[in-house]
Amino acid sequence: MKKPALLAAAFAATLLAAPALADDFPSAITVSGEAMISAAPDLAQIDAGVANDAKSAKEASDANNAAMGKVLLALKGAGIAEKDYQTSRLSLQPQYGQNKSTGTSPVVGFRASNRVTVKIRDVTKVAGIIDTLVGAGANDIGNISFEVTQASKLLDDAREQAVVDARRKAEIYAKATGVTLGSPLSVSEGGAPVPLFKARMATAPMAAPAAVAPGEETLSVTVNVSWAIIRPEGR
Repeated sequence: MKKPALLAAAFAATLLAAPALADDFPSAITVSGEAMISAAPDLAQIDAGVANDAKSAKEASDANNAAMGKVLLALKGAGIAEKDYQTSRLSLQPQYGQNKSTGTSPVVGFRASNRVTVKIRDVTKVAGIIDTLVGAGANDIGNISFEVTQASKLLDDAREQAVVDARRKAEIYAKATGVTLGSPLSVSEGGAPVPLFKARMATAPMAAPAAVAPGEETLSVTVNVSWAIIRPEGR
């Protein structure tokens, strides 16, 4: 084949390939956007209880009821509404000893315990409430947790920020590849929003004033967004 014929054949092959290249050109840009938002907690929850030992079940139960009565009165006196404290555990268990000569484990007494879960709607009062509970006779305090009651509002703000972040990334890719960003084609949330940190601590009865650190709660949101792209002329 002569040289002019070779050139003509190559040119024809280029023309035939052009539509295929155009069809292979991406029709969308898909990116993930992320956002994190934090807030100080506005609700605290405490577990507090009393435990009493006695020779008989009745003695242990009576002593425990009297002790918990003092704790509940102290909560009321501290301004905690009745709806914000609730019995979470009540038990009466035999206590066993050890008879080395016979190898048996006879009942030597009973332990009665009662626990309440307390909600504190002003986190600045948490330390004071703990001190009040201890002063009233609570001898088992722990599992203190903090939360943000307006978490749904925070999540909505984070979702908006995540979409903005996704657009920013998509515009970078569009500019780098020489195309124009079009309208969004799809938006999906990448899994359930996750609290990255939830302030939580446990404490025991103490003589000194309680030291409490509420910390912050941070929520993370990820969204996946696909944008249509506008191809430049000739592509």
